[in-house]
Amino acid sequence: MRKIYLYLLVFFFNVKISSGQQIAAMPKPNWYNLDLTDDHMFGISMDKAYRELMASKFPSPVIVAVIDGGLDISHQDLNKVTWVNKGEIPGNGKDDDKNGYADDVYGWNFLGSEKESFEFDNDLIVKEIRRYNIRFGGKDSTAISKKNLVDYRAYISKKHELSTSLKKINENLDNTNRFLNDLNEVLKKIGKTQPKLDDFTSFTPTNESEKKLQRFMIQVLKSNPDFDAYMVQTKSQFERYQVDLNYHLNLNYDVRAHYKKEYRAAKDKFYGNGNIAGTVPPAHGTHVAGIIAAERGNNIGIDGIANAVLLMPIRAIPDGYSDDRDQANAIRYAADNGAKIINMSFGLSVALNRKLVVEAVKYALKKDILFIQAAGNGGENLDLKSGYPNRTNPKDKLFVNNFIKVGASGFNDGADLVVPFSNYGKQSVDVFAPGLAINSTIPGNKYEQHSGTSMAAPVVAGLAAVIREYYPKLKAWQVKEIIVKTVSKRESLQKLCISGGVVNAYAALKLAQTY
Repeated sequence: MRKIYLYLLVFFFNVKISSGQQIAAMPKPNWYNLDLTDDHMFGISMDKAYRELMASKFPSPVIVAVIDGGLDISHQDLNKVTWVNKGEIPGNGKDDDKNGYADDVYGWNFLGSEKESFEFDNDLIVKEIRRYNIRFGGKDSTAISKKNLVDYRAYISKKHELSTSLKKINENLDNTNRFLNDLNEVLKKIGKTQPKLDDFTSFTPTNESEKKLQRFMIQVLKSNPDFDAYMVQTKSQFERYQVDLNYHLNLNYDVRAHYKKEYRAAKDKFYGNGNIAGTVPPAHGTHVAGIIAAERGNNIGIDGIANAVLLMPIRAIPDGYSDDRDQANAIRYAADNGAKIINMSFGLSVALNRKLVVEAVKYALKKDILFIQAAGNGGENLDLKSGYPNRTNPKDKLFVNNFIKVGASGFNDGADLVVPFSNYGKQSVDVFAPGLAINSTIPGNKYEQHSGTSMAAPVVAGLAAVIREYYPKLKAWQVKEIIVKTVSKRESLQKLCISGGVVNAYAALKLAQTY
């Protein structure tokens, strides 16, 4: 029992470190729109910019493509700001505008067939093993030629890595399940389903397992007295283990094979359907979209960053590894249908078919599109990784000028400004933006606080959209230059990103006037 208690305690503390202490300070609503001097919140001064710089100006609508896991376009704060393909007649099953996609009234879903959608996909390691299986399945090293030996060894190594991961996940599942059962028995004896610290302190254990559980829960609740929050995190992690076993790391689960008629060749792009919500309420994509453009000034929920944006939802990011082909086709769809900014709150994948993604990005660049990309939440130095686009690769130079990679910052100026979960990189991350405890839209006309660089990226996408709304003649690279030049610099960020600061809408729009 001790092993699982220690593991769960570490998991709890990790959640707290990445979001707990700063969230406890209770940020003001819509804090990411606020001004540090006026409101004492390290937002991007968006509201101040509207009041003082833009009051007498009139914006032109800008289409922002949100490539994600789906969008709830019926949300009360989003239904008036969603892009509509006026060339398409809803529900008639025909491609009225002849763009290759039938009934793409509000965007497109690349995750599925003409009539079905899927939510889960394998992790990259499973996709790699499956590709190697075609060459090496059932063979031993004696049957492998010298020229294929390196690949064969990589295949064996990945199979071993997968086996190790599966073993660990099964152990964690068993341990977590045992812990939850033991906890349930103790709660029955305590007589409460929502116990407090005092309840565990006064509890009299009758065996060694109950003693260990008591000590553990006392530690947990001393750190954070919210028992319900801890249980939500624990049960959520248990469910993630099950998803890993059933989908992400399951060699027998191959959703692409199920839809093989839709995926006939690598360059096929006319597959999927017009269901941009998917089969599960799309919390992530809806939250991202709200940050960019939730209707401002309607006295409902929140105010998004941009005031004249049309959101184009493109569903291409499953729960699992996002397929290079889906990403490439999503980029092309956005480019062909008028998007000027693409928000990517995910890691752009090029592991399986880099050429497809590169060609799609080049295609979008010809249409003057600006890409906004999340840096990721691993707390890692991206300078030590080979991401895309590669800042040191001359071939990627043009791409870099139209990419803004975004790290996540907090709402307090000082030591708390840099949130521990955010990836960073002096040569690979451009700017930081609010990404902690961001309240935004979720399905069902609801709102929640989420944290991550997935939230920071749409803050910058919204700002870029505002610049293009009011100064439509500016090129994508100029918009990036303006945003990077006008950050609020801080010493703590000097070694963590290229600009050394947090984006500042007021300063950016002031500079844009001079271009």
